[in-house]
Amino acid sequence: MGMFTMRKPRGFHHSYIYVDERKEKLDKMKENAKRELGMLTEKKEFNPEDIRGKFIEGTTHLKRRKESGKRPLHFIVILFFIMLLAYLWYAISNGII
Repeated sequence: MGMFTMRKPRGFHHSYIYVDERKEKLDKMKENAKRELGMLTEKKEFNPEDIRGKFIEGTTHLKRRKESGKRPLHFIVILFFIMLLAYLWYAISNGII
């Protein structure tokens, strides 16, 4: 009964065309040697807090919105229409209208 057996999908292997592995190893060795000699500072670990809010700082309109602290107007309009539709649905279902 070969109808319900699941085959493992074929693996994906991407070989890079323009990569020089020897050069990358040499650069890494040079960087490690400089770090050991004290010519470079220690490599800083990735911290998501470092990049949080960088996009807002780079755009003027988002920066103004964040500084004002107001909610956007379209949020209030959408909320109003949802409440209006809920009331109309209630009124129609109870025979008020």
